[in-house]
Amino acid sequence: MKKVVNIVLLLCVCGLAYICVGSIMGSINFGKEREAREKQIIARLIDIRTAQVAFRDLNKGQYTDSFDELISFVKNDSLPFVKKVGELTDKQLEEGLTEAKAMKLIDDARKAKPSQAKKKWQEVEKAGLVKLNKKGEVEEYIFSRDTMWVLALDTLYPKGFNADSLRYVPFGNGAEFELRTGCDSSSKSGNKLYLFEAKTPYRTYLEGINKDELNNLIDLQNELGRYAGLKVGDAEVGNNNAGNWE
Repeated sequence: MKKVVNIVLLLCVCGLAYICVGSIMGSINFGKEREAREKQIIARLIDIRTAQVAFRDLNKGQYTDSFDELISFVKNDSLPFVKKVGELTDKQLEEGLTEAKAMKLIDDARKAKPSQAKKKWQEVEKAGLVKLNKKGEVEEYIFSRDTMWVLALDTLYPKGFNADSLRYVPFGNGAEFELRTGCDSSSKSGNKLYLFEAKTPYRTYLEGINKDELNNLIDLQNELGRYAGLKVGDAEVGNNNAGNWE
């Protein structure tokens, strides 16, 4: 009888050990899979933020709550790109030359009538901004700031980037990020602060891994008063477009 009891106790101990190990491993595996998935989702949210900031800069400080509009902007609109050559020397700065003044000298020479161009370019050369050849033509720019317009897609993202992917949540089975805009007028100055947020809940990209771990994670975030998912920016309170993982 005693032997039977011992065997039963041993089986119970093994069963409990198996349950404990399974629980621990389940938690570990859930954590690893969550980390791997969130790495890609965070990268996508950063891409959305990059596009929104560029959109804002060309649209009077306002963001968009439409992925159609945001993606069209990335694909079809251009951004200013300043091509820089050289820097002003300490001596030039001490003499009162600024980048704005330097570029005005250069622009005046470029726009000058043929009868005045030579004299204008000589003034630019004397200021140490260009080197002229014997004919009085520009041989080399020592300093210049020229603005060019480059397609947003080529400026903001690496070659081969798929702008259409901005709307979709990785591991979300076709689900899209929630995109919202807002405005905060609570500052003392009374100036409007335009806001945006892009987010996706845990259930969108973690469903099916481990139900209990997912529910525990969501409950914890709710108890802490935090968004149960990943989010960048905030449509109600300005946070400098920070992500909730930062």
